[in-house]
Amino acid sequence: MGIKDEMQNKAQKAKQKAEQTKQQAQQKGQQAQQKVQQGQQKGQQKSQQEQERLRQQQQGRQGSIDDIQDDLDDRL
Repeated sequence: MGIKDEMQNKAQKAKQKAEQTKQQAQQKGQQAQQKVQQGQQKGQQKSQQEQERLRQQQQGRQGSIDDIQDDLDDRL
């Protein structure tokens, strides 16, 4: 094998290694992006659950206020 072939071989291997490294970096970037999105979704779910809990709590209070109002109306 001549020097020219050897150089082409080395260049080819370096090219393949660079491509492999690039793909791995892209995968890691995508995984990081997915983790961020999952974190955002969890945050939104917690926010929605908290809003629902507060809404139900508010409805409960409103129900109590209505009951008290009815009692007062009955007494009058």
